[in-house]
Amino acid sequence: MTEQTLTRARAGDHDAFRELTVPYQRELQLHIYRIVGSVQDAEDVLQETLLAAWRGLEEFEGRASVRAWLYRIATNRALDALRASKRRPQDQPMPKTPEPTRWSEPLWVEPYPDVLLEGIAETAPGPDARYETREAIELAFIVGLQHLPPQQRAVLVLRDVVGYRAAEAAELLETSEASVNNLLRRARAAFESRLPATGRERAPLPNSKLERDLVGRFAETVEAGDIDGMVALLTDDAWVTMPPLPHAYQGHDAISAFLRGSAERRGAPLRLVATHANGQPAFGCYLCAPHTEVARAYALFVLTLEGDQISAITWFADSSVLARFGLPRMLR
Repeated sequence: MTEQTLTRARAGDHDAFRELTVPYQRELQLHIYRIVGSVQDAEDVLQETLLAAWRGLEEFEGRASVRAWLYRIATNRALDALRASKRRPQDQPMPKTPEPTRWSEPLWVEPYPDVLLEGIAETAPGPDARYETREAIELAFIVGLQHLPPQQRAVLVLRDVVGYRAAEAAELLETSEASVNNLLRRARAAFESRLPATGRERAPLPNSKLERDLVGRFAETVEAGDIDGMVALLTDDAWVTMPPLPHAYQGHDAISAFLRGSAERRGAPLRLVATHANGQPAFGCYLCAPHTEVARAYALFVLTLEGDQISAITWFADSSVLARFGLPRMLR
């Protein structure tokens, strides 16, 4: 940033304002997504952040960086959005399914298209970061965050993901350093207890032959309706979850019963189109319409890989999310 660019922006030059803010917009949107769990809400809050920044340029004295100033606005706008949220995941219709392994708290979380991650890795986290950018976008990480109270969630993301020091996070949240440290202590204890025991190091390298082979075999079994083959690709303790629905299935027997019931209710085969979400392999799923050559958008599957097996399938039944991945509403 140059003083000249800031002066031009304060004088109403939109191009100068874009010059100040565009380099940070992708990472800001991801930061907001981690807090709110929704791609649509993250986009909306980002626009509110930029509007607030434009209107508040006169108040920006330049003592902090433009990036820190934008993070301050974005974090507080994200917290405002959570307070104002009218979403009620528990009101989602409950399909008839076998008895789940467990009932979880209903959480509203959406998959994040990998295309929106491009360029973010170039921004190194701060010195206090505990998680790498890719690890902190995985679905298990995002879901774990949504279980935390909003203020704890924001503190953990600012400190352990973005890497701000305690004093910096306190300034962003307009609170004391002692309060930040207390919130972080509680957030870490609750959050880390929910993370899977295995880390990303157990997953195949992205786009490696092992990943391609495993993902390809999964697609073949799904399209063939081969439930036994699909289950054989899972780890013994694999999970199937369907946010925001609260029921989850673990283990071969429970998952097999759930998948067979789902196939019976559908009564038609699925077709898959590969994509990536949250840094993980994913598939847009299409349900073949009987007696036609058309398959309509049905769901999105996101896979969590562990070695040469699949340790989790996250099933997003809201077919509208496929559009965010550039996938069509139907296949012919």
